[in-house]
Amino acid sequence: MPPGITTLAADAPTLSAANTGFMLICSALVMLMTPALAFFYGGMVRVKSTLNMLMMSFISLGIVTILWVLYGFSLAFGTDAGSIIGWSQDFVGLSGIGVTELWDGYTIPVYVFAVFQLMFAVLTPALISGALADRVKFTSWALFITLWVTVVYFPVAHWVWGAGGWLFELGVIDFAGGTAVHINAGAAALGVILVIGKRVGFKKDPMRPHSLPLVMLGAGLLWFGWFGFNAGSWLGNDDGVGAVMFVNTQVATAAAMLAWLGYEKLRHGSFTTLGAASGAVAGLVAITPAGGAVSPLGAIAVGAIAGVLCAMAVGLKYKFGYDDSLDVVGVHLVGGVAGSLLIGFFATGGVQSDAKGLFYGGGFDQLGKQAVGVFAVLAYSLVVSAILAFLLDKTIGMRVEEDDEVSGIDQVEHAETAYDFSGAGGGSSSRSTPPAPGTTAAPTNKKVDA
Repeated sequence: MPPGITTLAADAPTLSAANTGFMLICSALVMLMTPALAFFYGGMVRVKSTLNMLMMSFISLGIVTILWVLYGFSLAFGTDAGSIIGWSQDFVGLSGIGVTELWDGYTIPVYVFAVFQLMFAVLTPALISGALADRVKFTSWALFITLWVTVVYFPVAHWVWGAGGWLFELGVIDFAGGTAVHINAGAAALGVILVIGKRVGFKKDPMRPHSLPLVMLGAGLLWFGWFGFNAGSWLGNDDGVGAVMFVNTQVATAAAMLAWLGYEKLRHGSFTTLGAASGAVAGLVAITPAGGAVSPLGAIAVGAIAGVLCAMAVGLKYKFGYDDSLDVVGVHLVGGVAGSLLIGFFATGGVQSDAKGLFYGGGFDQLGKQAVGVFAVLAYSLVVSAILAFLLDKTIGMRVEEDDEVSGIDQVEHAETAYDFSGAGGGSSSRSTPPAPGTTAAPTNKKVDA
């Protein structure tokens, strides 16, 4: 994603109604991804945790929106301070921004850029929630989101995309969030689950998804919304780069889904709907940083490699004993790392920038830069997220009581259940029985099982 650039007054852009409208649509598509993620995760958990899983994503829309307006946008995209963080008083409360004021170097208003980036900030902590299914207090989760976006997401977004951010200045390529979103969320998920521990029954109970149709619906909506997430990250349509990103998003996602299913068939003997949905998400994750740097053929390679790697990675939790409930580490961390590093091999130097990967004559230079970005974000998010979880766990507590986890977190935390089965079977209804032929007796009402 290109940050603001400085232009000469004579070359200063003017507001483009087409680009502004396009970016508002893309912002709405990215917003849709958070409830889509809620469906995706919600279908993957057991019935007794469905509502809690939906709410863990949905609450991010409320919390992060307010924080973004108050200070988040300023921290992430304000004037650089030491290449680590930003700050602009005009961005605090979005109070000093003119209605037609343009984002520096672009043809869209600052307000449009701010709301587009807001949707990224909303989605990222929601991604973490899938690793924590079934066992986290909702109040603690809401407080964790508040702290995490403040000390992790906002600074990392500035490193990667903010003018003056140290990873941006280094030349790390991250078109739409491989480091700032997916590695960031995946590493945070790993840090938290190492602190809070495993679910009751981990490795013993099957813990199967309760609604695979809901999973497929969520995956389909994520795929749809991801076009806004990726193609919109070039902030306009004036040079065709966004169009390439759109194509590469579709291509890599298809390749990853097929690769995951192929691996699954060879390894386990079946093509599963959960595998198809997970493979598609893995491809979306991997192409997010790389799609503006590679060709469509490169996108096939990125997607296929990520599909296989992520399919392999989801089983690591059983080998190493960490309970990543819905495979956030296996898909988002591994997929984000793969997509970010593969730029160092497949970047053509002819789309987003002139940086070339190893296979296009660029040597190891870009790969080295990508590795620095990957491991800097991974380490920072992992460590700080674990510290936040530890502090919350030792103060207000992160986990629900064991009995509440076993009986169902929905009823305990939300006083609701996802499905009402009280009217399904076991009821009764009345019907009239007509008099026998040749009689004048009035009809009688008899109870009949429904």
